[in-house]
Amino acid sequence: MAKSHEIKVARRDVQGKGASRRLRHAGVVPGIVYGGDREPAMVEFNHNEIWLAQQNEWFYSSIIDLNLDGTLYKVLLRDMQRHPYKQLVMHLDFQRVNENEVLNVSVPLHFINEEISPAGKTADVLVTHELKEVHIACLPKDLPQSIEVDLAALTAGDIIYLSQLKLPAGVEIPALKLGKDHDDAVVIAKAPTAGEEAAE
Repeated sequence: MAKSHEIKVARRDVQGKGASRRLRHAGVVPGIVYGGDREPAMVEFNHNEIWLAQQNEWFYSSIIDLNLDGTLYKVLLRDMQRHPYKQLVMHLDFQRVNENEVLNVSVPLHFINEEISPAGKTADVLVTHELKEVHIACLPKDLPQSIEVDLAALTAGDIIYLSQLKLPAGVEIPALKLGKDHDDAVVIAKAPTAGEEAAE
């Protein structure tokens, strides 16, 4: 079941680069909320709250409840602009979520038990994580914050593909409908070749 997180938001009455610059100087982040059957809404956030939130994984892949004067609006982050060298969030784009419409979103992969696997315990086996996240489709109620990849049984020479991931109920990977060429490798446990062993 998807877990939601709440962030306070206020309406923004001013627009333009000059106005946005003044907001940032006042510790406020300008943003926009769009999608659904409603007009885009200009909003603003407390920078400190956003800065803390964006350090968490859930900020990028979970449903967020925007609290506007006590009314909650369910959204997903679609874009965030950061300052190139200062610790500042410059702008946020959120998309409204309809509980009856399928979401297409990327969620992070969490790799577990690699250190106890046969491959992980073998010094000359190189285990590489080819993907850090995966693009999924599901209803908002089924949105996972992440997907676990259990590597406990990983041995030298193994390759784990997208089609082998254990997905939560109601979640699918659209790329797999496009054919075997889109069944990408997620994890590779590369054993040393005969040439590499001889060199050692």
